Amino acid sequence: MKEIKLYISCILIACSTLIMYSQQNSAVNKQNLTIEKDFFDVRGLVKEDGTNEAIEDVNVQVNGGGYTSSNAIGEFRVRAKIGDELIISHKDFETIYHTIESNDRITVNVLVKSSQSGVNSFKRKQDTSFNNLIDSALVYKKKSAEKSIQFVTESIKSSSSVKQNAEAFEVLADVYMYWKQYDLAVSNYRISLNSFKFNEVKLKLGKAYMMNNNYQESISVLEELNQSELSNYQLVELNEGLGDVYYRMMDYTKSVAYYNTALSIAQQHLIAPKVTDLNSKIAQTFDANGSTEKAEQYYNNSLNLASKENKKRAVEEKIKFADFNNSNQNFDDEIRLRQEAILDIKDIETDSVIDIESDFTTQKQNYKIGNALYMQRNYEDAIPYLEKSRVEAKERKDLVVDKDATRKLSEVFKESGDYENALKTYEAYTKSVEALYIKKEQQITQAARFNKNIAEQQNRITSLESDRELSQSRYNLNQEQNKSQKLIIYSLIGGLLLLLFAAYLMYKYIKQQRLANNLLALRSLRSQMNPHFIFNALNSVNSFIATNDERTANKYLSDFSKLMRAVLENSEQDFIPLEKEIDLLQLYTKLEHFRFQDKFDYTITVDEAINVSDYQIPPMLLQPYIENAVWHGLRYKQEKGQLDITISKKSEDEIIVTIVDNGIGREKSKSLKTANQQKQNSKGMGNIKKRVAILNQMYKDKVDVSIDDFQAEGDTGTKVVVTLKRD
Repeated sequence: MKEIKLYISCILIACSTLIMYSQQNSAVNKQNLTIEKDFFDVRGLVKEDGTNEAIEDVNVQVNGGGYTSSNAIGEFRVRAKIGDELIISHKDFETIYHTIESNDRITVNVLVKSSQSGVNSFKRKQDTSFNNLIDSALVYKKKSAEKSIQFVTESIKSSSSVKQNAEAFEVLADVYMYWKQYDLAVSNYRISLNSFKFNEVKLKLGKAYMMNNNYQESISVLEELNQSELSNYQLVELNEGLGDVYYRMMDYTKSVAYYNTALSIAQQHLIAPKVTDLNSKIAQTFDANGSTEKAEQYYNNSLNLASKENKKRAVEEKIKFADFNNSNQNFDDEIRLRQEAILDIKDIETDSVIDIESDFTTQKQNYKIGNALYMQRNYEDAIPYLEKSRVEAKERKDLVVDKDATRKLSEVFKESGDYENALKTYEAYTKSVEALYIKKEQQITQAARFNKNIAEQQNRITSLESDRELSQSRYNLNQEQNKSQKLIIYSLIGGLLLLLFAAYLMYKYIKQQRLANNLLALRSLRSQMNPHFIFNALNSVNSFIATNDERTANKYLSDFSKLMRAVLENSEQDFIPLEKEIDLLQLYTKLEHFRFQDKFDYTITVDEAINVSDYQIPPMLLQPYIENAVWHGLRYKQEKGQLDITISKKSEDEIIVTIVDNGIGREKSKSLKTANQQKQNSKGMGNIKKRVAILNQMYKDKVDVSIDDFQAEGDTGTKVVVTLKRD
């Protein structure tokens, strides 16, 4: 008998240790997990109906909650819960309202206005395989950690960008967070952030550090966030997270300060769920700090706010408030709140299944009501509640509540003097302890196997990430090599372009120098021709003076001075209007005819179709040919000769200047000259040829000169044809 008692005692001690450990964990995590479990990340894609092209910068807002916008590939993510309404708006389509019914990925097909169609389209296709794997991982997150992790592993293999890789490791960390593997969650959130910086993931990392008892690391991560980049909802989460950390560190003053900051932001931006949550957390903090009156005030606030949301949220606050009243021995208020909670739980159970680990079970509430009545020594009313709790616990296989309710019922019977029922219930209690001990042993074995499987899968994922990083390193090395090669190629191309530019500048400089040299040569040639012309004219004046014909000499000198003025005015110009050149030729030919009236007559004819102001001609170009015709052709003719100067139109852009004389001709004139005259003549004609060559080089064949015999018999004469092109 002693051995049996000893065995039972050992079982009781082991079970009590397990229960105490479980209750301690539950108390520590209760504040942070009770409310947050209802929220999740809603992932979605906005695309154009028909073309399936994603739309960027779409506004996505939770009614009374968070806000975000779609990225360059049309994806968005926002924190919400089932029942919330998403407001999806953009300037290019009508606003869409979507009620969240599950945590499945949302695809929003919109009709884009025709005038704006395609404006915000993106160029690449969506990787549906990766998205499907991530969605599957999220579906199994709460059902099977192994399956969920397996889907994440496959998604990592199929990821095609650092952003997708980051999302995969974020989802993996979310799975670990749900299954309370906080150290692994921390590692995978950090891997995600190494691939892609995302503020939502930083907030999650801060919480994971806190849950893993790395409080300073949690504070460091949260305080490093750039608040100007956060949405209003994220600002609430940031301050709430810091409040949670300081609460766990028992620094209640700082905890309340951060909770109040978060509450102010939530109230300002009408984030109703967070207003309720924060009132509840402030109440718990004041309760832990011993400020009972303030705690009660905030519990009342949270209860009133929760009752306006939904029954499930109201039940949470009623149970918290009831626990508060229990700790302060306000048993009547506790009992009333738990009775109300039981009615609400029954309504909730019609729509969903409540896990036995949750506080949302009627067996737990009936047990706690019975315990409160026991504390009031109201044993008669306590017994029905405890018995009802036992029945419900057995039906739902809740061994913990069955054990506690049976033990408490045994104590009630003992205190009320019913020792027979006390003994029976105590024997039932020992049996429930044995059953609970066996179950706990099984749970410990399952937990060990679970942890082993999780560790193996994490090792495989870590190996995949190492391989990916190695491949990324090789890729980066190749990219660096390609950059070096491109740099060399671009340098060579740049050098070649510089050489070409330098060659162009050199060519331009040489061309300018050549132009300057040509202009200098033209001036030199003109300077050589002007003295020659003046010398011949002065010889004529000298001839008139020698014959004592002063009147004729004066007349000649008057016309000669006009000619000299015109020649000197035009001597600095490369080209002058044809009109001026004709005036100069008329004056010069008049002077020559005045001197040799008995030797020739002349005519100057200009085609009326020619607009002489449209054409330019080098100055003193035609005069030497007229001079040669008079001095070397007509002067030696026996009878009176004829000089005809004709300007006619050849084409739309060309005119012809023809100088014809019927003098003795070039060959006969050459035979009459002395050696000194031949030398001087050839030099003068050579200057004309050089001028024409330079002008044609500078102005692209603007002038063309041809010299030929005028006729075959008698005095052959000379015909000079000068062709001028219009600019």
